[in-house]
Amino acid sequence: MSTREAKTDILQGTLDLMVLRTLATMGAQHGFGLAQRIQQISGGALDLNQGTLYPALLRLEHRGWIRSRWGVSDNNRRAKFYEITAAGRRQVEKESEGWARTVAIMDRFERLTETE
Repeated sequence: MSTREAKTDILQGTLDLMVLRTLATMGAQHGFGLAQRIQQISGGALDLNQGTLYPALLRLEHRGWIRSRWGVSDNNRRAKFYEITAAGRRQVEKESEGWARTVAIMDRFERLTETE
């Protein structure tokens, strides 16, 4: 499996939670800032392009988990800023619980294969 394929597999089920968690932690961010922060947190393993990030932002906004407003970025350019809503915070809690269960289950399987 190539590095590009591995990145795609990682993102399919997790991008929404990464975006929501980043906004919950950092406050309002523009798309480029979100992409940079996700890349930084992943240690460079995730390099989001516009074709991946912006459809996710639109989907999250449509679901009512984030909202957007136009503003001015640090370099004095007009940019759309995204912030998490109360419904988005509830979704973070729900998805985080689901991921904790998934990680615990996978950990059990990893320990099983290590002892065999």
